[in-house]
Amino acid sequence: MSAQRNILVTSALPNANGSIHLGHLLEHIQTDIWVRFQRMRGHRCIYVCADDTHGTATMLKAEQEGITPEALIERVRAEHVQDFQGFLIAHDNYYSTHSDENQRHVEEIYRKLDTRGYIFTKSVEQLYDPERGLFLADRFVKGICPSCGADDQYGDNCEQCGATYEATELKSPRSTISGATPVLKSSEHYFFDLPQFADMLRTWTRSGTLQPEVANKLAEWLDGGLRAWDISRDAPYFGFLIPGTTDKYFYVWMDAPIGYMASFDNLCQRSNELNFDDYWAEGSDAEVHHFIGKDIINFHALFWPAVLEGSDHRKPTRIHTHGFVTVDGTKMSKSRGTFINAATYLEHLTPEYLRYYYASKLNGTVDDVDISLDDFVQRVNSDLVGKVVNIASRCAGFIQKGSDGRLGSHIHDEALWLDFRKAVEPIAAHYEKGNFARAVREIAALADRANQYIAGHAPWTLAKDPANAQLVQDICTQGLNLFRVLIGLLKPILPATAEKSEAFLNIPPLTWPHLEDFLVEHRINSFQPLLTRLERKQLDALIEASRETAAPASADGGTPDAEDTSTLIDFDTFAQVDLRVARIVAAETIDGADKLLRLQLDLGGDQCQVLAGIKPAYPDPQALVGRLTVVVANLKPRKMKFGESQGMVLAAGPGGKDLFLLSPDSGAEPGMPVQ
Repeated sequence: MSAQRNILVTSALPNANGSIHLGHLLEHIQTDIWVRFQRMRGHRCIYVCADDTHGTATMLKAEQEGITPEALIERVRAEHVQDFQGFLIAHDNYYSTHSDENQRHVEEIYRKLDTRGYIFTKSVEQLYDPERGLFLADRFVKGICPSCGADDQYGDNCEQCGATYEATELKSPRSTISGATPVLKSSEHYFFDLPQFADMLRTWTRSGTLQPEVANKLAEWLDGGLRAWDISRDAPYFGFLIPGTTDKYFYVWMDAPIGYMASFDNLCQRSNELNFDDYWAEGSDAEVHHFIGKDIINFHALFWPAVLEGSDHRKPTRIHTHGFVTVDGTKMSKSRGTFINAATYLEHLTPEYLRYYYASKLNGTVDDVDISLDDFVQRVNSDLVGKVVNIASRCAGFIQKGSDGRLGSHIHDEALWLDFRKAVEPIAAHYEKGNFARAVREIAALADRANQYIAGHAPWTLAKDPANAQLVQDICTQGLNLFRVLIGLLKPILPATAEKSEAFLNIPPLTWPHLEDFLVEHRINSFQPLLTRLERKQLDALIEASRETAAPASADGGTPDAEDTSTLIDFDTFAQVDLRVARIVAAETIDGADKLLRLQLDLGGDQCQVLAGIKPAYPDPQALVGRLTVVVANLKPRKMKFGESQGMVLAAGPGGKDLFLLSPDSGAEPGMPVQ
């Protein structure tokens, strides 16, 4: 064991405009498991979070409900706290970005950045709603796609053809707030001069702070040239005024990450043991870990460390990035009942089912996590109930009846016990790296060995002969000690089941060093059921409840939480799509096109040209040459303004800079079909 570490951990801040759902829970469960593991190791690990409260959407939703923004965000915060507690997530402080602490920190940081020449102003031309008297973010504008002509598309990308563009390029634009036709209007905005930090960021992003795939993505943006970040918004806006102005507010992404500091500061004010500067001052020897989704890596791994560097604060020790959540291979959908809110889940299922399933999928990479409903039931019943809990239920009765509840005095199988002890530290290493999936696999393998040991000795058969009483006690004593190790290894994932198990075993709360101890001549309590089997009908009822309670898409123009309104197609129609591996043999920018790159693709002998709206994500097209990707090879050629596009490359992400070309596994060759 290493010396005690001082660790501050955060999850990304949920928005104060919606309920906690499966996507939020992936991140907070992931974070909570890592935090609980660190605490079991004996480290001081502080976990803080907050609601992200500022922005036009909050202001408009409060208006719609006829309440103040402050009343709205406090009500939502209370709901979020209840949901997280229901899933056994152990925040030390769950706060709000609309707080005195956050305003103080954001103003102090802004003044320091301004004094050092990192802030400047310039005029910006944006779409403006003349009826509501406010500037419109991309998601508050809809119109006709300038690329394919599809109507009802948002101001940043087209859901029909995948093109990305500026809101000002939309044809027949309209405000989703009032329905008015927006006009172009100029306003002075405040910018953070991010390019001044490019050299620092090149070094920092390759320092081991990020997963390799994240660092590679950031390298593309760094090589393409960083741009200054707009940190202001015009009134009316719900947020903090920029000092020295009367109508300019800090953009939500300026004060949101500072909300991590504010939540911790609020906790420090209520604690005699914590000091803010010990964790956030430049040169601090404490650790700061952020857990985030891959859609916000640019904010956390470019903008945020640059702001910290420029204001004399320490930068994060590590940023742990995860992928998105899908259900049975598709995007969460309200119409299909797979867009599941935390509160609805808790009405039907125990939270530890989901905690275990997520843990079994999280491998420390940015891969998406798919919830296969049948696999969900199988893993809970086979791994948790059938393997782990089964050990305790098999052995407890023989100790209670045959040995008056008292364990034996020695280890029955020294070699097996040694193997369990040897497994403890390697599993700890997997937890540390965030590879919970491998930890779960190795724990399940140990559970198999424990069950094989018990089945091989068959104490239920031996117990029929009173002469075997001592042997039965020894076998079941070993079985319960193996169970104790297994439940200790699973404690970060299953805290409630671990607590029940500790009560059954009549032991203090398990810590990591305890896992190498063998209980002898120790009295246990009577066994009570720890987890029950999951029936598929329970899961079906949850899906149905989620379908029945699905709300319409939000009136603020749509968010990542909104209803999936994509058209459903049958399998035969989908089967007509020919997905092929392609190698990018040439890539170039297109004069006059802000979003498009011209790609020449090799499909294993045949070549085609694709015009792809990925330039914001891949500003240096030469970096794509030689890369394998996936293309829709049988798409009808389409005449576009800048030429003919003979296919479509596949990418994932919210759009703009945050797009990732899909890449096949190693060993793929151009022309291979994608199954």
